[in-house]
Amino acid sequence: MPLVDMNTLIEIAKKGDVMLPAFNTTNMEMTLAIMDAFEANGMPGIIQIAPTNVKLTGYDYISEVAHRAIHDYTVPMALHLDHGKTLDDVRRAVEAGFTSVMIDGAALPFEENVRFSRRAVDYCHASGVSVEAELGAIRGKEDDHVSEADCKTDPAEVAEYVERVGCDTLAVSIGNVHGLEDTPKIDLDHLAKIAAVCPCPLVLHGGSGIPFETIAAMKQYGMVKINIASDLRQAYIRAVAAAHDKNPNEANLAKVLMDARAAVTEVARKTQLGINGMLDAKDLAA
Repeated sequence: MPLVDMNTLIEIAKKGDVMLPAFNTTNMEMTLAIMDAFEANGMPGIIQIAPTNVKLTGYDYISEVAHRAIHDYTVPMALHLDHGKTLDDVRRAVEAGFTSVMIDGAALPFEENVRFSRRAVDYCHASGVSVEAELGAIRGKEDDHVSEADCKTDPAEVAEYVERVGCDTLAVSIGNVHGLEDTPKIDLDHLAKIAAVCPCPLVLHGGSGIPFETIAAMKQYGMVKINIASDLRQAYIRAVAAAHDKNPNEANLAKVLMDARAAVTEVARKTQLGINGMLDAKDLAA
């Protein structure tokens, strides 16, 4: 089965009544580990990478790994660019064979965000690639004392933004945060207000650290895609660290990386089940 675009994947997920985890990769081992997890669960999902991590391997390399490997799997998957900050990021991802992209103009004023994101949509749609855009309240450089969790998307701007940009999905801020250094303050009532006026499916960034039951509750409000990165990265790093702690003279790199791949697969597998109400937090920790 070839990699599919996000719109196709969302329709498949809706038919199966599941939410889509979007797991961030960095290299070949993590990419394959994520794909292993989707296959083990028999559920569709998204492999994604941000430009900050592409610098390690390159757009073409990650795309080649995913496109070659997908023929060994049976479940539908998409390859997504996460947080494309420039039109060049978008262009390079599309040319490399990514089936979906995110254009991140959230830090721009509303009108600039609309113009910037619309250009990405026009380019991508001409190539049959779906687009996720972001509309959120972003703190300024002078506001470092303000938690990202307190910055929320204005529901009054949502309908106009989606109509003018033409995006396929919309990433919103409802008290979610990136990384594990800050504490999320998920506001489901705020999400309900956004969902009431948004004409397209919704995306949540910063899924790591949010209780499974909270994520599962978002499905009723049109949330279809949950981004998760830190949990998987920690699993990978801890597996490598454990190998060193066990044997400081370890030199079997293949075994160490195979163990890291297995660790990422297990976290991704349990997380996908968890956000779909099939597992709870204590099962993930087990």
